[in-house]
Amino acid sequence: MFWNFGIKNKSVKELRKNHNLTARELAEMVKVDTVNILKVDHLKLKDVPEPLKAKINPILKGEYMDKLPW
Repeated sequence: MFWNFGIKNKSVKELRKNHNLTARELAEMVKVDTVNILKVDHLKLKDVPEPLKAKINPILKGEYMDKLPW
C-alpha cells in the first residue's frame, strides 16, 4: 500500500491513460457499461462510489498483472 501513496488523488482518466486503457477496455475488464466509466472519468479515485471503486481499483493500480501466467 505504501507504494501507491498518491494514487487516490489522481483522476480515473489519468490512471486509465497511464495503463494505456480506453474507457471501453476498462469497462470490459470490470464488466460494467462504458457509460458508467465515463461518468466517473473526471473524478478522483477517492471520490468514486464504493461498488465501482472496488472493481476498478486493482486494475488502475496494476494489481491484475500479478496474476498473469508468464
